[in-house]
Formats: sequence, structure tokens, C-alpha cells
Amino acid sequence: MAKAVIDFDERQDRVLTIVKGKYGLGNKSEAANLIVAKFEEAFLEPELRPEYKEEILKVDRGKFEKFSSVKELRKALEDA
Repeated sequence: MAKAVIDFDERQDRVLTIVKGKYGLGNKSEAANLIVAKFEEAFLEPELRPEYKEEILKVDRGKFEKFSSVKELRKALEDA
């Protein structure tokens, strides 16, 4: 785990304190981690999230059928 020393102004410190209290967290470090996690959920593209890699690997291990033409694919879909 990486460690960092971060300077917060008074308002940012107040926000951390509020988040810490609202979610019943033990310290402001946990509050900062929660804020970063929420930011990640809301703003990062899916392909940048670690869960995306796991999802792709699940799909990759699945069963697939090959079709030599669109006509063959349509026939398989109609028969299903």
C-alpha cells in the first residue's frame, strides 16, 4: 500500500471529517479512501477499472461458436 502526506485546507479537512462521521469510519485516511473509491466508480472508464479485466477474462473463458457466414449465423439464431 502506498502512503502519502497530503495537505488539506480547512474546508477539505471539514469534508473529510463529515465523511468520516457519516460513514462511521475510524480515521480520515479511511474517509479519503472512500472518496477516491466513489470517484473511481463515477468517473473512470470501465476499461480502466480493475473489475473490467476480471469481467473480460470470464467472457474469454466462455464457449463460442464460429460461423462462416451471416447466413449460417441467421440459421442458427432461427433454430434456437
